[in-house]
Amino acid sequence: MKRILIFLFLLAPLSISAQIITVKDRETGQALELARLVSQKPKAFATTNKNGQADLSAFKGSERIEIRLVGYRLAVKRYDELAGENSVVYLSPSPVSSDEIVVSANRWEQPKREAPHKITTITPKDVALLNPQTAADMLGTTGEVFIQKSQQGGGSPMIRGFATYRLLYSVDGVRMNNAIFRGGNIQQVISLDALAIENAEILFGPGSVMYGSDAIGGVMNFQTLSPQFSLYDEPFVTGKGVARFSSGNGEQTGHFHLNVGWKNLAFLSSLTYSDFGDPRMGRIGRQEYLRPFFVQRIDNIDRVVANDNPLVQTPNAYNQINLTQKVRYAPASQWELQYGFHFSETSEYARYDRLIETAADGLPRHSVWNYGPQKWTMHNVSVAHKAESALYDVATLRLAYQYFQESRIDRPFSGGNRFRLRKQIEEVNAYSANLDFTKAFGSQRLFYGAEVVLNNVKSRGSGTDIRNNASIRVPDRYPQSDWASYAAYLNYQHRVLPQLLVQAGARYNYFAIDSDFSRNLDVFPLPFRTAKIRSGAFTGNLGMVFTPDETWTASANVSTGFRAPNVDDIGKIFDQPQNVVVVPNPNLKAEYAYNAELSIGKTFSDVARIELTGYYAYLDNALVRRNFQFNGQDFILYDGRLSRVQAIQNASFADVRGVQAGLELKLPAGFGASSRFNYQIGNEEMDDGSKSRSRHAAPWFGVTRLTYSNRKLDLQLYAMYSGEVSFENLNFEERGKPQIYAKDAQGRPFSPSWLTLNLKALYRFEENFTITAGVENLADARYRPYSSGLVAMGRNFVLALRAGL
Repeated sequence: MKRILIFLFLLAPLSISAQIITVKDRETGQALELARLVSQKPKAFATTNKNGQADLSAFKGSERIEIRLVGYRLAVKRYDELAGENSVVYLSPSPVSSDEIVVSANRWEQPKREAPHKITTITPKDVALLNPQTAADMLGTTGEVFIQKSQQGGGSPMIRGFATYRLLYSVDGVRMNNAIFRGGNIQQVISLDALAIENAEILFGPGSVMYGSDAIGGVMNFQTLSPQFSLYDEPFVTGKGVARFSSGNGEQTGHFHLNVGWKNLAFLSSLTYSDFGDPRMGRIGRQEYLRPFFVQRIDNIDRVVANDNPLVQTPNAYNQINLTQKVRYAPASQWELQYGFHFSETSEYARYDRLIETAADGLPRHSVWNYGPQKWTMHNVSVAHKAESALYDVATLRLAYQYFQESRIDRPFSGGNRFRLRKQIEEVNAYSANLDFTKAFGSQRLFYGAEVVLNNVKSRGSGTDIRNNASIRVPDRYPQSDWASYAAYLNYQHRVLPQLLVQAGARYNYFAIDSDFSRNLDVFPLPFRTAKIRSGAFTGNLGMVFTPDETWTASANVSTGFRAPNVDDIGKIFDQPQNVVVVPNPNLKAEYAYNAELSIGKTFSDVARIELTGYYAYLDNALVRRNFQFNGQDFILYDGRLSRVQAIQNASFADVRGVQAGLELKLPAGFGASSRFNYQIGNEEMDDGSKSRSRHAAPWFGVTRLTYSNRKLDLQLYAMYSGEVSFENLNFEERGKPQIYAKDAQGRPFSPSWLTLNLKALYRFEENFTITAGVENLADARYRPYSSGLVAMGRNFVLALRAGL
């Protein structure tokens, strides 16, 4: 060990002499962290550290260095202007600025104004003030992503009328979606640590050219904390600790991360632990949402027990741990290597929406319905090389391995299986390789690359008789399977005029599935033992951005997206609340989305900015659940119940149209205001040719904020709101879940509108010590977001302390 430490210390100082720049706020003089410096000639980029400092050595000779940070006006400098010792650049605050750097559009850094897609950014500053409990809550704070929750341990984003496996998650440039992402609501996003996110971006609309299958409704791109080098001879040591408490569910969260860096070697470690109790709903609202009883096993008998406090949603408590370890090494100015390790694990937690479901006799349908611990591990190695060769200016290779484990544990309250505790465990080993290049030719730029993704799925079902611990045969949820994707892509940008940029791209994806159903044939005598799918998908996009001056931005984009069938589609066996059983169907092909959108943005004298985006998306050959036959039968006996047979099929189409609007105002004396509003309508074709509203098209929703900021204090008073979904506009499938909806005057299920008022404050005692306090749902409203099983928390007091090194 001692020899390894000596070797690392010898490596650390091997670097050319640095040219240091410091970026500060013009009004307060505070150092600005995470400001981006970008140059095209030479090709160079850097990010300021906690002290607002960055090394300019790689920018030598540049005639244009752009310095950008969310909430500040763009600054442009020449290298010669910054060549002096301890040079300082001051950025002017501009809450209506749209000059930030984004990476989602092309997997490479570029100004947001050059992207024809709508992109929203979430920064650590937003997280520090708003204090979302999970990464799902963090997405919801934007007011542009609707979050559905079946239980507290969850959070399924809805974007532009799409959700679940029609949205893509990317973590540090690596695809997180795997072969068992499903059409039902998912909660994989909570595996991410909101306190270890350096930057998050939401790209709206299809992103399949750059990201492949599943990127139909949008892409959520998460960049976790990066190790920072030292700019001087001595090590650069920095870190932060966070302690947070929330009254609404007794949340207790602790977080700490530490960075130790030398000139070309840096380490970063991060650890977060959270414990969540049962959440309390608000006092003012619908009686249908109360939790009057729950099930307990007493003296070996399942009993319905009165809830002492019907406002408390029990059981929902769980805990979670997140660990991140990163190493960054730059052996030369042209090379950089990074290794990242992520680990996340939750405790077992209840699926609340199933536990509030009742049978025809009014008794609970389930005694137990839990998700087992959700586990996620990722190892990620990336190698970046800057060459300015004939083939590329910058190339990046990413190799990753991910392990996912999820499980379901359930037991009915009554019937022949009431003593059988069923457990189904799924494991996915996911391997991926991405090779990405970028090359500039004057006013033209190429982004191109290749991707290989391999998933191995293992599924095991088991049952136990709780009376004597005897084993009971239970079918596996999935067949044992291998899923593979091979792709190549090309994206081309051309600045035709100083005011006009055109972008076009294409991708070809070949995918393959091999599934073996042998383990389930004794339970389901399928007419096949194995299933194979071999197919391909071609997608493309064409967009333009027109910026007649610094105040106007207009963009138009047409694009296609696709989702290749996965193991969940072809092979899942599971039951639904409405006495429905879903059986395997290997005869599937990819579904396609066709999207068109138009955006316009206008800034008024650095005082106001308005943005408006309209879009239309059409989903063809949609993979949906429809009535099916099993061995010629419409109904079969499954799990002790006569159930209607259904299967996933390419049997439908869907369309979504909508508008997204944004307004930002800079008011006098440090005040400001902003608003985000989303309106979408989706329809899908049913079996009989009729149309139903899309299940994942949320009602209109948004957020409006009034803010105040000075050197010591940030204040935010904001309202979050959502519209009603009447019975007539409720998706046909959702009508079959009356336990999660309110009742209208005719006793029919519907989702009422709601609004909450919230207040947050952050005070800086010292440079490295802040306190955040807030009250969420000031009016203590009782409401349930559309399609959610969990009722939102009532009045919630939040207190967080942050201390840094």
